[in-house]
Amino acid sequence: MFPARTFKGKKVAVFGLARSGLACIAALQSGGAEVLAWDDSEPAVAKGQDAGLPIIDLRTVDFKTLASLVLSPGVPLTHPTPHWTVTKAQDADVEVIGDTEVFQREIAGTGARLVAITGTNGKSTTTALTGHLFNAAGRDCETGGNIGTAVLSLRPPIKDRVYVIELSSFQIDLMPSLKPDAGILTNLTPDHLDRHGTMENYAAVKARMFARQAKGDRAVIGVDDEWCAAIAANLKGAVEKVAVSVMRALADGISAPDGILHHRTDGREIAQIDLRAMPALKGVHNWQNAAMAYGAAQALGLTANEIADGMASFPGLVHRMQEIGRIGPIAFVNDSKATNADAAAKALSSFDTIYWIAGGIAKAGGITSLAEYFPRIVKAYLIGQAAEEFAKALAGKAPVEICGTLEHAVETAARDAQRDKKPGAVVLLSPACASFDHYPNFEVRGDAFVRAVSGLAGVTMAQSGGNHAHQP
Repeated sequence: MFPARTFKGKKVAVFGLARSGLACIAALQSGGAEVLAWDDSEPAVAKGQDAGLPIIDLRTVDFKTLASLVLSPGVPLTHPTPHWTVTKAQDADVEVIGDTEVFQREIAGTGARLVAITGTNGKSTTTALTGHLFNAAGRDCETGGNIGTAVLSLRPPIKDRVYVIELSSFQIDLMPSLKPDAGILTNLTPDHLDRHGTMENYAAVKARMFARQAKGDRAVIGVDDEWCAAIAANLKGAVEKVAVSVMRALADGISAPDGILHHRTDGREIAQIDLRAMPALKGVHNWQNAAMAYGAAQALGLTANEIADGMASFPGLVHRMQEIGRIGPIAFVNDSKATNADAAAKALSSFDTIYWIAGGIAKAGGITSLAEYFPRIVKAYLIGQAAEEFAKALAGKAPVEICGTLEHAVETAARDAQRDKKPGAVVLLSPACASFDHYPNFEVRGDAFVRAVSGLAGVTMAQSGGNHAHQP
């Protein structure tokens, strides 16, 4: 945590007593601000009072006495209707910002560098990978934001310290001063429309990533969807624009349609990296993540060799296509984060010889949308409530064994994979289901998979990549 000195002597309301709100309260107080903290949750308020926080019911406060309202990113700003604190702030002509805006004001002018990453999909992996690249190259780097550590809980800004920050659309909405040295927009598909109203509004918020960039800054934008392509086409000013595609080769930009990253400028090749050799970057979606991370790391001075070495040592995100161990050539991959079929499709498309562990509480449509990947499945090991439903969907397409428990599924899949000796075999937990029939969340389910694999005879476990929590 570092003090938010730009608010010294000011009266600031903080609404929301979760992770980012608590860090913001501490930063503002240590920087000399008068803080008024509140939450709609009675247990959160009681916990805050017990912790000695400056709890004051904001419904009783004259907002005209405030300099700012710092709003939790999970609280509605505009849609479906503004939160009551937002309405009070607007009526009093008080700015409504987030902890990320406090952070941006604190690092301005310090010589610290900012890499900011957003998008509908891939932003967490891109963030973790980018931070890893800087750290692996020996650079002073802090990683956080919507992934893991709240921004104001990171180490304080100093010259040349690099901050790699994941930003949700909610956080960008509350960050009017956002100005990254390297801004990344991975992709856009319909998401959070309950909070933004329309796809146009959602895209406009994401485009603010680049609104304040200037000469010397870099905008790294995926151009494989129409929304991002339009944002890239409309980007004006002196900022350096770098397009990214994993669907086609680019003569000017970064592309990796065949798994080999090419960075070209006006047709001239700047660098080339074979992503297919990177153990934690399997699949087209991860090739996009890698291309994005390359674009930011190269902008801030890392060489292609440093980036390639960092990619090779990247352990992956916990519970997201994370290789956790091996028995000889057989890889065990934890993709517990795949709580629906669309998420599981990314993993199933990334391997050719799959011993698939799936099941739990199925989402609407089950796994029927995954039929194109069934030929890749050597055998499926089904668990949880969805086992019978999934068995019917797989009938005649792939062998099935209903295992009941995750532990039994791991034992059986490992036995079969060792017996079959098929090249490229992967025991893959990618459940395509929620976990709530057996586990409180996908993290606990993934941890149970890791424990089960670690108990297998002859297994060599990979080094853990650490736990990276993620908000919507």
